[in-house]
Amino acid sequence: MSEGQALAQITFVGSVFSGNGEGRRFVGLPWVTRQIEEKLGFTPYAGTLNIRLKKENIRHRKLLEKTHKLEIYPEKGYCTGTLIKAHIKDLDCGIVLPQVHSYPQDVLEIVAAWNLRTLFGLEDGSEVCVDVTV
Repeated sequence: MSEGQALAQITFVGSVFSGNGEGRRFVGLPWVTRQIEEKLGFTPYAGTLNIRLKKENIRHRKLLEKTHKLEIYPEKGYCTGTLIKAHIKDLDCGIVLPQVHSYPQDVLEIVAAWNLRTLFGLEDGSEVCVDVTV
């Protein structure tokens, strides 16, 4: 992007759903926590907010490849991940994209310093908007 060009914002809309606990285990790993602290500037709550994107938002997910991505470098036996700075209602957070071939294209996992379900009163089926600047 050249100097003087305005940045674009993409809003992803989806519904909250319960995961299988993998996000909690992953974010709880000391080397993952440390990298999130270094790269996003906050200590993550031990868990992720899972969002299933609406169909019209799935095609926009490819635009995440054009954003400023931060890599999570794994310890042996784990996959690489990508972090993308994001916001939910002006709250700093991050999108974690596991670099796994079979990872669903309609899912975003969100990390933040707080339990987002509690903070925003979310439950399964609640609609959430996640903003990313590209």
